Amino acid sequence: MAISFPNESTEYRTARNALLEQEIALRRQMEAVAVQRRALPAGGKVPEDYEFDGLGADGKATKIKLSALFRDDTDSLVIYNYMFPRHQGDTRAAAASGVTSQLPKTAQPCPSCTALIDQLDAAAQHFEAGGGTFAVVAKAPLDQLLGVARDRGWRHAGLLSSAGCPNFRRDYRGEDEEGQQVPLVLVFKRARDGAIRFFWASELMFAPPDPGQDQRAAGTLEPFWNLFDLTPGGRPDFAEELQYD
Repeated sequence: MAISFPNESTEYRTARNALLEQEIALRRQMEAVAVQRRALPAGGKVPEDYEFDGLGADGKATKIKLSALFRDDTDSLVIYNYMFPRHQGDTRAAAASGVTSQLPKTAQPCPSCTALIDQLDAAAQHFEAGGGTFAVVAKAPLDQLLGVARDRGWRHAGLLSSAGCPNFRRDYRGEDEEGQQVPLVLVFKRARDGAIRFFWASELMFAPPDPGQDQRAAGTLEPFWNLFDLTPGGRPDFAEELQYD
């Protein structure tokens, strides 16, 4: 390809072309991984029709079963297990304003999870228009989850509380043995006969990362961090906060 930009050197173009070959290889590898993921054998049937707290069509709190999360003519459900409350060892600042600030720091949500949902909430409307369903599940009571959503301006993600459904958190690894919440992407599939089976989870969360790397369990879903990968400095030594000055 004969591509160039103003005043670039031969050295730059040679190095950039070599990088482009790696980017092409990465694109092929990403597609190969997606193909392999889609070819997974049927996962385990969900052991129960888990029941969450959510909002009904009338805007009032109600009980919503996992099976009811699948919209008509759709068979894919993506759930993000929100660390809310945050990990006990999280030393980042508490929210200082809004509804979120009314909660004790230990009861506030994980800033990194919150930043990810900020990004996914905008994508949810497009994902659902394309035939999927996206929901956020948190251990926090529904009123607290809705309060944080108002602070963040979330409008599109389905919001559910698993406060009364510990089996879901434990069965699908959203909570460890100490009761700490785990940030996990979970995917479920509904078969033609209505049976719901587990399909995939972001199991990189449980795999040791390479030296100097984050686990990047939801790496392909994070525009914020992926944008930094395009910059000369790369990913900064930075952790998301609930609020910035």
